[in-house]
Amino acid sequence: MSFTAPTRDMAAEDRLVLTSVGVDIGSSTSHLLFSRLELERRDNRYVTVQRDVIYESDILLTPYRDTTTIDEGELGAFVERQYRAAGIVRDAVDTGALILTGVALLRDNARAIAELFAQEAGKFVAVSAGDNLEATMAAYGSGAVALSESNTTVMNIDIGGGTTKVVICREGQVTDIMALDVGARLLAWNDAGMITRVEPAAEEIAARLGLHLALGVPVSEVDLPRVARYMVDHLVAAIHGERSHLLRTEPIRNRGDVRAVTFSGGVSEYLHQRATRTFGDLGPLLADELRRRDLGAPIIPASGGIRATVIGASQYTIQVSGSTIYLSPVGVVPVRNVPVIMPRFDWDHLTGESVCAAIREALARFDLVRSEAPVAVAARWQGSATYARIKAFCRGAMDAILQRKPLILVFDSDIGGLLGLHVGDEHPDTHVISIDGVELREFDYIDIGDLIPTSGAVPVVIKSLVFPDPRKL
Repeated sequence: MSFTAPTRDMAAEDRLVLTSVGVDIGSSTSHLLFSRLELERRDNRYVTVQRDVIYESDILLTPYRDTTTIDEGELGAFVERQYRAAGIVRDAVDTGALILTGVALLRDNARAIAELFAQEAGKFVAVSAGDNLEATMAAYGSGAVALSESNTTVMNIDIGGGTTKVVICREGQVTDIMALDVGARLLAWNDAGMITRVEPAAEEIAARLGLHLALGVPVSEVDLPRVARYMVDHLVAAIHGERSHLLRTEPIRNRGDVRAVTFSGGVSEYLHQRATRTFGDLGPLLADELRRRDLGAPIIPASGGIRATVIGASQYTIQVSGSTIYLSPVGVVPVRNVPVIMPRFDWDHLTGESVCAAIREALARFDLVRSEAPVAVAARWQGSATYARIKAFCRGAMDAILQRKPLILVFDSDIGGLLGLHVGDEHPDTHVISIDGVELREFDYIDIGDLIPTSGAVPVVIKSLVFPDPRKL
């Protein structure tokens, strides 16, 4: 797989400028973000040192042919118009990310959307984002995660068309996530005031309020604020730890001492009075309600708004693993586009149970629990490499990964071979890739190439999602 322009000699360049496209296709809206990324070689990897937005596309209300089937023809025409408006031909794109959420994840929709971007297939990272991953990405894109690095607990509230995600950020990490059926386009109407969309959650709310909401029925200017108020009532109650029938996940476990609140998603554009155009939905009413509520902390403006998604995939140079690696069988490589998780291991109390729990928590955070596709478990090993600690780590990893093949472990320090050997001894039928000497981060995707016979190492191509810089959007 080429990971940048094929004529470019990555190994010979210390500074790169890449053209990137981030594509966000969701249940309610779709848009593109074209960017220029400047990367600088530092040690053995490239680091993004400058990111500039070239063009922000229009916001498209995601088109449908029926209740759940996206109209790929209309969507494709929109994408082509945005490329032309940006003045960029598709062959000039070096890298990018295709983010699918909501109904875009349905099998037929995902296949049709992938075909729209078949030309970029070797350049783009495709990300299927459920509630947890979408919430995490919004927290990064809004700047909430960065803001929390200064010992400030930050809550990001991402209100979109179909759902609302609430994320607690502490010390530069996402520590708690909650999602609710609260969204601007759970109910929508046309210019004539006739209802054109009623989602099941809106039907349930209407029933509880004694309202009649149905397709083709006129909207009531009296009833709409009641629906918006009901949604915000339940959102605020859930933020403060109360249960609600609108919850899609477990409630927040530890709100703690939240010092600041940030907003992202489409409704945030109305909340911060950056948007004036309306789309026949509850967006402005939800924003009006939220302004009147006490969220327990001041609201800090975050400029990401509806575009708090990735700029694209900044693709790094090829790293070469250490030579103390373990592959079983040797033909287990190559593997392509493997998502990376970085569990938060308790290195002071390393047990099989704690390792398993940490990996499962990371899988849940990235919406990878139901998938059987391989993932790379990355870690910065801390402490001694005693037999007991290695055994505990391997047992926990095996219990957590279960049926996924192969088991992929990646470490920064010289320990990959030891752990791989242990897994091979204990589970001789398991396919294992255990490598070291590679530094990874969350939101990385990796390709691991064939074994280099002369060195006993493998090449690793790292592709990392890059988020908008809130200070520049």
